[in-house]
Amino acid sequence: MSILVNKNSKVLVQGLTGKEGGFHAIQCRDYGTNIVAGVTPGKGGQSYEGVPVFDTVSQAVLETGADVSLIFVPPPFAADAIIEAVEAEVDLVVCITEGIPVTDMIRAISCVKSSNTRLIGPNCPGIITPGEAKIGIMPGFIHKPGSVGVISKSGTLTYEAVHQLTELGIGQSTCIGIGGDPIIGSTFIGLLSLFENDPKTNAVVMIGEIGGSLEIDAADWISKNMSKPVIGFVAGRTAPPGRRMGHAGAIVSGGDETALAKIKHMRERGIYVTETPSGIGEMVAKVLEDRHRGSSGPSELSLVY
Repeated sequence: MSILVNKNSKVLVQGLTGKEGGFHAIQCRDYGTNIVAGVTPGKGGQSYEGVPVFDTVSQAVLETGADVSLIFVPPPFAADAIIEAVEAEVDLVVCITEGIPVTDMIRAISCVKSSNTRLIGPNCPGIITPGEAKIGIMPGFIHKPGSVGVISKSGTLTYEAVHQLTELGIGQSTCIGIGGDPIIGSTFIGLLSLFENDPKTNAVVMIGEIGGSLEIDAADWISKNMSKPVIGFVAGRTAPPGRRMGHAGAIVSGGDETALAKIKHMRERGIYVTETPSGIGEMVAKVLEDRHRGSSGPSELSLVY
């Protein structure tokens, strides 16, 4: 199975007629994603590579039944695009746009929280259920259908982890890049709960980084609610305190926001933690092998890689 998206998802693209939106939308369609509509104000009635274009999200939803929106709208207008999709009652919104002003995102998140819409991003690579639907900018060819879920703040590390898993013959159920901005729509906990309830997901890779408390909160939740093994990695071990590293949210402002503090906390909560990104795939393979044999517990494995 999968979470959030599958071959039946109907996807509209906000910003379809732009350079980035058009390119990646066709890449998604070529992968097998059901792209049913595009939205560009003022271009309603036209088409782009055979995809009908509408002036508004509500029109696109009414005409096509779209239940997912993929956003490639420029930063000054992206928050409004999120809000428009929420008001059209789209089930899932995936916002790829980077550099949205924080004040704009505060307004958009407030709208999301008062709705039934789930937001992935912004500043993220998107979400993919291998072999079924690719909604974002990730390279589809490195993915393989299977039973390991992946959640990550980092797009690049998502690709690295997935490539390692695929090379080892380990497929993925669904892979999600949640984004590295200070304000994002979905955190680790909400997605971990979906993987926990997915009967075809047997383990989850959780990739975090310095800054914020999402990894700490997730580790606490995992220790109380997760029956499936979670393999973790935290990027930024060598980052100097107070220095932003890559993502806007990757800045250490407190002692428990460092990589070492997060790693310690995660291990204490029963998460298998690898200290280098190159060890993610091997750690997953080892955990799955030991689980298959009937053994469990991260105490020894967490120190191997």
